[in-house]
Amino acid sequence: MTRFIFCLFFIFVAKTSFANLAYITNEKDNTVSVIDIKKNKVIRTVEVGQRPRGIIMSKDGKLVLICASDDDRVEVREAKTLKLKYYLPSGPDPELFILSPNDETLYIANEDDAMVTVVDMNDKMIIDDIPVGVEPEGMGLTNDGKVLVNTSETTNMAHFIDTSTLDILENVLVDARPRVAMFTPNDKEVWVSAEIGGTVKVINPSTKEVTHTIGFEIPGVNEESIQPVGVRHTNDGKYTFVALGPANRIAVIDQKTKELIKYLLVGQRVWQLAFTPDQKTLLTTNGVSNDVSIIDVEKLKVKKSIKVGRFPWGVVISPES
Repeated sequence: MTRFIFCLFFIFVAKTSFANLAYITNEKDNTVSVIDIKKNKVIRTVEVGQRPRGIIMSKDGKLVLICASDDDRVEVREAKTLKLKYYLPSGPDPELFILSPNDETLYIANEDDAMVTVVDMNDKMIIDDIPVGVEPEGMGLTNDGKVLVNTSETTNMAHFIDTSTLDILENVLVDARPRVAMFTPNDKEVWVSAEIGGTVKVINPSTKEVTHTIGFEIPGVNEESIQPVGVRHTNDGKYTFVALGPANRIAVIDQKTKELIKYLLVGQRVWQLAFTPDQKTLLTTNGVSNDVSIIDVEKLKVKKSIKVGRFPWGVVISPES
């Protein structure tokens, strides 16, 4: 009986310890830092491929996928140990990517060849390459996986792609150097951040029309320093958070009215964002200060900063066990 109770306790601890983990790609160190969010500390740092940037997880939380940009491939690692399982092919300089809802197809933006590479996760082979604009980066996908949006930094467009045919449905002009495309939870809008344009465009996916342009003004901060990159929406439709790069701020926006609520001061050159599964906490990667900021979503308050490796870029958080 005692042994049985011990086993149950071990299983509970294992599950608990695996939940609430954040994985951070450190672009200059060629490492991934693992943060225990409950303990607010780095518990592991693992060497990975060259210039790791984009990072995502499988839906079951068992696999971590990393864009090893200077190795021109994607690493697939076991989430619990970060042990390398295998590589996936990509085009040159993969930056951001996204998995289909069933985890069977991976869409990769390759910055150096103006292509979105489509990879079969089961066969681990390239299915096709989709020609898009110059320097593709942002990757957004509807909940049903039927429409993919890729942004091209130099062409300044959001490309709407039919995932069943892999054809481009529409090219929508946005502001300069679009970085991230993020659908709202109900798929009725896609928000596209423009790093050099200093704006976020809100696009209606049905009509492919821009319905709102959101700009930013921060007292005491140069306009050139306000560079929107990462975008994350709360599932309740209340807030949208936008990382403003060298402005060292997170913009909090009313998701429905598109009005600015406030700015949150975080680390230097804030880049990407990720929620915990309950969306009570938001993490930001701050590339120049080499840390991660922890934000209380309900209170809209920065709680803590945690040092990681050099130039933290991407972040993903394990799902609930």
